[in-house]
Amino acid sequence: MNNNTISGKIEELKGQVRQEWGKLTGDDLERWQGRKEELLGKLEQRYGEAKESFEAKVDEILAKF
Repeated sequence: MNNNTISGKIEELKGQVRQEWGKLTGDDLERWQGRKEELLGKLEQRYGEAKESFEAKVDEILAKF
């Protein structure tokens, strides 16, 4: 994969995460950079629910990539 392909996939992934959880900001997604635990923690913070409640959906989205 070349750099353009990888960048495109990352942007696509961020878009899917943002569609699912609109309370995440662009900064949240920039800081996330593919680290699952960080994303789960940010979802927990923004939505006030246990991060375990988001884990299955996050895994589903990440499995596409």
